[in-house]
Amino acid sequence: MSLLKQKVTRLRQAYAPHEHRPLGGYLVAMGTYAGVAGAIAALVKATGRTVPQRPATADVVLLSIATHKLSRLLSKDAVTSPLRAPFTRYDRPIGSGEVMEQVRDSGSPTRHAIGELLSCPFCLAVWVATGMTGGLVLAPRLTRLVATALTAVAASDFLQMAYAMAQQGAEGDHRSED
Repeated sequence: MSLLKQKVTRLRQAYAPHEHRPLGGYLVAMGTYAGVAGAIAALVKATGRTVPQRPATADVVLLSIATHKLSRLLSKDAVTSPLRAPFTRYDRPIGSGEVMEQVRDSGSPTRHAIGELLSCPFCLAVWVATGMTGGLVLAPRLTRLVATALTAVAASDFLQMAYAMAQQGAEGDHRSED
């Protein structure tokens, strides 16, 4: 075993002695993220696009809601489970068309790290926000259009849930009158 590999093994064991943490996979994910962010920055520079001094508040709000919705769609929606299937295992439904999945522990550390990323809306939001922010600079009209659609879906989700809660409350009121 090489000296570097021995050091990495000792570091992994010192970091999480009682649990498997795919540090190598996390390094691959971080490197990929840095590469994607660098590619976006290079593309912005190559195309001569100007980066706003301060993004408009309306754009920040729009991208925030759109990022929330797209992150949940990619990480939890039942229909997008084929994207996650190579890296996760179905566990159970969690309501509103979403599923709970478990990261596959077998296989490579990179596969495990990708499974964690793809099944965590909080983790995935960083990637989605970076892409949407790059899109806002490179293709602002299209990005705002897509973000508007995602924001409308997020608002619809909350209205659907509020309606269902109101309906349950009304049904409960009718039962208590009987």
